[in-house]
Amino acid sequence: MPRYYVTLIVAVALFMETMDSTIIATSLPAIAADLGEDPIALKLALTSYLLSLAVFIPISGWMADRFGARTVFRAAIVVFTLGSAACGFSTSLLDFILFRVVQGMGGAMMVPVGRLVILRSIPKSELISSLAWLTVPALMGPVIGPPLGGFITTMFSWRWIFWINIPVGLLGIYLATRFIENFKEEKVPALDLKGFFLSGIGLAGLAFGFTIVGQPLFPSWFVAGLLTVGAISCVLYVRHALKIPAPLLDLRLLKIPTFFANIAGGFLFRIGVGATPFLLPLYFQLGFGMTPLESGMLTFSIAVGAIVMKTTAAPILRQFGYRPILVWNAIIAGSFIMVCALFTEATPQVVILATLLVGGFFRSLEFTAINTIAYADIDGHEMSKATSFASVSQQISISAGVAVGALVLEMQRAGREGHEVLASDFHAAFLIVGAIAASSALVFMRLPKDAGASLSRRAHAVGEPAKQSQLRTEDRV
Repeated sequence: MPRYYVTLIVAVALFMETMDSTIIATSLPAIAADLGEDPIALKLALTSYLLSLAVFIPISGWMADRFGARTVFRAAIVVFTLGSAACGFSTSLLDFILFRVVQGMGGAMMVPVGRLVILRSIPKSELISSLAWLTVPALMGPVIGPPLGGFITTMFSWRWIFWINIPVGLLGIYLATRFIENFKEEKVPALDLKGFFLSGIGLAGLAFGFTIVGQPLFPSWFVAGLLTVGAISCVLYVRHALKIPAPLLDLRLLKIPTFFANIAGGFLFRIGVGATPFLLPLYFQLGFGMTPLESGMLTFSIAVGAIVMKTTAAPILRQFGYRPILVWNAIIAGSFIMVCALFTEATPQVVILATLLVGGFFRSLEFTAINTIAYADIDGHEMSKATSFASVSQQISISAGVAVGALVLEMQRAGREGHEVLASDFHAAFLIVGAIAASSALVFMRLPKDAGASLSRRAHAVGEPAKQSQLRTEDRV
């Protein structure tokens, strides 16, 4: 079977997840009004999904090795689709959050296992083009999501934004059954149950604790308790993971410079990018009085810029190399996030569209570089561990971005009579998250000059130094 068949099948799952995320961001104000909740409180629906991903992603690689990639991938699509259908029947914020957690459980297996299938079947020299080929169809989710979500919410009901996942899920189940090989590892270590519980409690405590800081939803002692338990559990997990040979999240992978850059630099960059889909729809709808459809038609331009970039990512990285692109492009992409603070009701929509489109181009280029360099120096037998680790970091950083953006908004409106959200409240939020994204350049500066050479034809130009760098990396592991 041609390789691109598998890539396109995984793209169906990624399309469903990304479309779901962008649709709900556009429709948050309408969902909040229907459920009788504060729009800012609806960030719990976003972070609960991302948190569920972070908790369950670590076991995705182990489950694929143990039960087979096709079995896990197909079951994940089933769970995600059922969770989507249930979200459409929610009658309260609690119901909505619970069903989003179910969605997250499916997504936690669906995307990482699909990516693992691709990583194990494609040579590193073709990885840039292959992942770009994967994300181009998947980026149709963000393109279609905002305007479609706005149209459905304005013309029909927000509940249909979840029910449209059902036919896509059914298609994914059929394609996975027909075309994906159910490969397994011959020798799979026992599941690190202690690590699973420690990491799950730690990530859940920290993510939810930071999300509800400043919210009247829970008493202060409860928030402090969550943060304390989360921090202690994470410390205990680190001690546990360094003592056993096969931990759930192998921290020893951080000794590899390119993988460390993906985790540390990618975490900072995604804080800014993760906050943007949460902030922009609220900014346009609550600050400028736009309808969900009008808001969606503006924000979809980010994904259009991202799709345009995908055709040029591989040539750009091969021409200039990973390190210069990661450093300078992080600053450029972060600056475009900060520029959003300058938008006003008087700003022509064509200017907003152009700014978001160009910003989406640079953001997607950075994502391609960050996502691919993670596997530049990873051996085949460590690929499932690296995929799980990178996916956890990705989801936690996006959740952190939503939490940071919402916290800045809450601080801006704190003490104000009426507690309403004003357009001016968003200025500081965009400046802060954009600066955090740009600061990732400080991490990428530490990369060696030949970083990522094995992923592109520059490996031939770099020659022996690249080989020596990879040998040094393998020695450290």
